[in-house]
Amino acid sequence: MRKVKKPVFFIVLALILLFAASVFIGFSTYYGDMTTVYIKGAENIRFGIDIKGGVDVTFTPPEGVEATDANMDAAKEVIVQRMVNLGITDYECYIDYDNSRIIVRFPWKEGEANFDPEAAVKELGETAELTFREGHEVDELGAPTGITAENIILVGSDIQEAYAAYRQDDSGAYIWSVSLELTASGTEKFAEATTRLYQENGVISIWMDETCISYPSVNAAITDGRAEITGSFDAESAKALADKINSGALPFKLVTASFSTISPSLGAGALEAMIIAGIIAFALIAIFMIAAYRLPGAVAVIALVGQVAGTLAFVSGYFGFMNGSILTIPGIAGIILAVGMGVDANIITAERIREELEKGKTLDGSIETGFKTAFSAILDGNVTMVLVAIILMGAFGTPDSIFAKALHFAFFMFGPSTAGTIYSFGFTLLSGVILNLFFGVFCSRIMLASLSKFKALRDPRLYGGVKNA
Repeated sequence: MRKVKKPVFFIVLALILLFAASVFIGFSTYYGDMTTVYIKGAENIRFGIDIKGGVDVTFTPPEGVEATDANMDAAKEVIVQRMVNLGITDYECYIDYDNSRIIVRFPWKEGEANFDPEAAVKELGETAELTFREGHEVDELGAPTGITAENIILVGSDIQEAYAAYRQDDSGAYIWSVSLELTASGTEKFAEATTRLYQENGVISIWMDETCISYPSVNAAITDGRAEITGSFDAESAKALADKINSGALPFKLVTASFSTISPSLGAGALEAMIIAGIIAFALIAIFMIAAYRLPGAVAVIALVGQVAGTLAFVSGYFGFMNGSILTIPGIAGIILAVGMGVDANIITAERIREELEKGKTLDGSIETGFKTAFSAILDGNVTMVLVAIILMGAFGTPDSIFAKALHFAFFMFGPSTAGTIYSFGFTLLSGVILNLFFGVFCSRIMLASLSKFKALRDPRLYGGVKNA
């Protein structure tokens, strides 16, 4: 503490303000229609459908159908492919294997006035039409034409199973491939086609609805009902293709278990109201802190600016080493709660400093002791909030999130049905609480210690005490 110099306050203040400005503004360059984002700002924050407006739907298999995990994976591939075909790219799609549910969320498309969400949801849940066709002749729109449109070799019911396989090739190297097992009818039709196309160095294209998903060359006549697709596969791409092929063999179409929409105007209005309320609330907090605790209060306000900016940086993906998170209304509540924790931490510290001054200690000693005695109470409260946030992220996180995997054994019954909302609350709360320990404790401490070195600022009344006799 005694080693902190006068300029430290101005250095820390400048760094916090510069950081906050970069978080809100970001940095990107424009060249024609191309935008290159170097630092993501507030405009790059992805809002949940409860703010931006959109569709939230849950699909399940029909009543009485026992869907396997492989069935659910295949059904998800159908939904994802169809969303892409509809021009919906900013979507969330999760599988709750324990309850056989697929949860899909997607926002309204920008500038779209005629989008029919009910028709889109109905189309997403339909069974996929899988076809194996001769050749790979397509028109300008990518749809099959010529012999590819005319000659269908296999349909989805001819496929018994498709799965990713990892084996040694003829050179001894290990490769990923997609293996197919055909039904009796499929075996007969595939044997005739591959025997003919092998002699012609032909191709068999694989289609999901009107989208080509693969077009492998025929390297041998296949008569035993077991085929293999090879290429530049890794584990993920091989499984994805197998899931797409399996989707065409699904014996059921998905049922819409729940469906809701939020209009863009309602979401935009809610966001605008929350921003205005947040600015007013922050201003009132700043006035209260400065009026009640003077210099420690002013330092606390600066620390809170850094904490809020840091939380938004985590949400937007400002830091290149990690992805951002979708911000929902509960996520904003998490930011507010974390700010409240930050205010509480600074109040505890300011009160401890005041108590030490009232005991007659020196200013330097009061500041040092005040931060030291307050830290244990601050740490206890923040650790509790960290545990709460981790539990929420584990219980309501997406199936592939680190906390969901770690806590799946305890919270498997929740599934990801509210992942986009409650998970956002846990994410912003965790980020804010961790940042509170940095800005509200470390930065506040060195800024206040630096200010106390100025002769004009050594009056105890500026720190909540009484004037020296």
